[in-house]
Amino acid sequence: MAESKTNNSDQYKGWLYKWTNYIKGYQKRWFVLQNGFLSYYRNQAEMSNACRGTINLANAFIHTQDSCSFVISNRGTMTFHLKASSEVERQKWVTALELAKTKAITLLESDDDEDIIQSDKREIQNTLQTLSSKIDDLKNCNDSITKHGAALQRALVDLESTDNSSDGTLKIQSVMERANLFRLTSNAMIMACNEFLVLATNQGTRWQKLLQYEHERRVYLEDMVEQLGKQHSNLEKQIRKSLIPGNKNEQTISEIVECDEDEDDFYDAVDHEAKGHQFSDLLSDIHLTSSVRPPSYHSTGDSSNQGMLMSTSQSNAIKEVLVPLKVGRQRRRTIPERPNYSLNLWSIMKNCIGKELSKIPMPVNFSEPLSFLQRLTEDFEYSDCLDKAANSSDDYEQMAYIAAFTISSYANTTLRTGKPFNPLLGETFECDRMDDLGWRSFAEQVSHHPPMVAMYTEGRQWTHWQEFTMSSKFRGKYLQIIPLGIAHLLFPKSGNHYTWRKVTTTVHNIIVGKLWVDNHGEMDIVNHKTGDLCHLKYFAYSYFSREVPRRVSGIITDSNGTAKYLLSGTWDDKIEGARIIGVEEPSKGKVEYKTEQSVVLWTRRFIPPELEKCYNFTQLAVELNEMEDGVAPTDSRYRPDQRLMEEARWDEANTVKVQLEEKQRASRKVRESLAENAAQQGEDFVGYEPKWFRKETDPQTGNIIHTYIGEYWKCKEKQDWERCPDIYL
Repeated sequence: MAESKTNNSDQYKGWLYKWTNYIKGYQKRWFVLQNGFLSYYRNQAEMSNACRGTINLANAFIHTQDSCSFVISNRGTMTFHLKASSEVERQKWVTALELAKTKAITLLESDDDEDIIQSDKREIQNTLQTLSSKIDDLKNCNDSITKHGAALQRALVDLESTDNSSDGTLKIQSVMERANLFRLTSNAMIMACNEFLVLATNQGTRWQKLLQYEHERRVYLEDMVEQLGKQHSNLEKQIRKSLIPGNKNEQTISEIVECDEDEDDFYDAVDHEAKGHQFSDLLSDIHLTSSVRPPSYHSTGDSSNQGMLMSTSQSNAIKEVLVPLKVGRQRRRTIPERPNYSLNLWSIMKNCIGKELSKIPMPVNFSEPLSFLQRLTEDFEYSDCLDKAANSSDDYEQMAYIAAFTISSYANTTLRTGKPFNPLLGETFECDRMDDLGWRSFAEQVSHHPPMVAMYTEGRQWTHWQEFTMSSKFRGKYLQIIPLGIAHLLFPKSGNHYTWRKVTTTVHNIIVGKLWVDNHGEMDIVNHKTGDLCHLKYFAYSYFSREVPRRVSGIITDSNGTAKYLLSGTWDDKIEGARIIGVEEPSKGKVEYKTEQSVVLWTRRFIPPELEKCYNFTQLAVELNEMEDGVAPTDSRYRPDQRLMEEARWDEANTVKVQLEEKQRASRKVRESLAENAAQQGEDFVGYEPKWFRKETDPQTGNIIHTYIGEYWKCKEKQDWERCPDIYL
């Protein structure tokens, strides 16, 4: 493989191996990086013709896979899987690509486009002047050739009419002189023509590339403007509709934006091995056919079945901006923007490989100003799914909404790569949103090693509690978090009691590259009253997969294993559900389900633009750390390092964080010393005990869990905080 080489500061070219398909594998191709575009050809000679493919680096993601391989993806529209001849060669390419991407982004976002255009105009003008001078030279040569050719012709005529030998000799000399002048003039003409041809050819090739680049930029900008125009028009229509009193046909922002796009039928193909409840393979290949046309987002179907699943109370992003969430109280709308602090990640992380995440001393630079107790409370941002489930009289429909609720808790992880603060032992957090959102929650850090959170949430028609603990390991390139706790959900009206466990979360590119999060694994939601089961599969992201990223598939079965409901969608956008009304078993061994019309169970609400620089918080996340009167002194809102970080005082926050951790370690040493003394004296020692939860045996699972004792809200009314430990400075 030829070594890649840099011709100038704006161009990089060389041989790479590109993945083509599973039959041919990697094939050798010639790649050219220029003007923010990466193009490839079969060989160098093909550069004069159209290229085989081009990626605009301004919108591309660059991922390194191993010592020689890397991937470039342009928002799902085009992906190059590439391999270099060596690790050094790969690093050269990655560096060149990152630099080109930075320049391309700067070119799109800066206000210097006019200067660049003027510079290009001046260069073109200079080239045109050079070509014009060459044309003038050609004209002068042409005039000289015409002049000397005519003189030579006259001399030859005179020579033919000469009879005297002496005169003939003189005229022959004259003809020779005329012939020499004509030959010199002709040579000059030929040289001028060659120079013009070379210059015109070189500039023509360069202009062709520039024209191709400008054409691609124009198409990209036209597409962007067209999309923005559609969204702007639809938003204006929706705003006008929302201002009409009593308007019931409201749509969410995601529905408005997508209303002009063609909708795919609700298909989900899955291989079936016909082995009871082995749904992990089944979910990857169920082929679904619908007896009716899948719903269109701009249709307002009024069937009772659709109305049951698609509640008109789905959150509207326009409303979220225009009106406060809580009647009678104006909550804060934003927090200070995240400052731009640089930090050498490798100097901190290189000694942490293989250690437990909770034992790694992390500065606030890698965090977001929320405690893990508050981050866990964000699971209820889409609590309306639970309200719809509570109002459903059909158990399978109810479970479908519960499944959508469990999936919705991962929606914000696409943007939130910051680490929440590890709670101190005894730290608590309450969130009372009963007035506006219909629920209130309370959480406590009940154990520090291993870290464990107990949480209890009550809605108007449901009760939710969970114990969250996890296993986590840092492996250099990625961080993997495996939840171990179990979540419970009870509907007192029907007596349906559901349990589930969260799936694995992996944070990629810890050391090099841009952080990104993937959620993957399998989740079983069990109804302990009826025996119904919902099996969800979160498909791990794969560079070589043609499937939609972040895909989730699910199937709901009764206690006999009969399929009743199908779920499909992505955990970062929306989930759809469809009731199964028939089953066919083709000869090829695949199960084909026939369903009713699919409906949207959950749709993500995207954050408003003003919060993008505020750690990409949702509006609920912004409100979680807002100070409130009367909360417990151990509440996360009072945590000083977290509060300093939110106020953008990071240096002070890091100092205070170390002091809090030292205080916590000192308290632990005191307990260990007391335990040791008690053991030496043969006495029983009672270690740390939670203040608002106690250990009991779970009747559903048989495990020991922390159960809420139901006294916090009463103590808050009395402002009786005597049991709260002193954990802050």
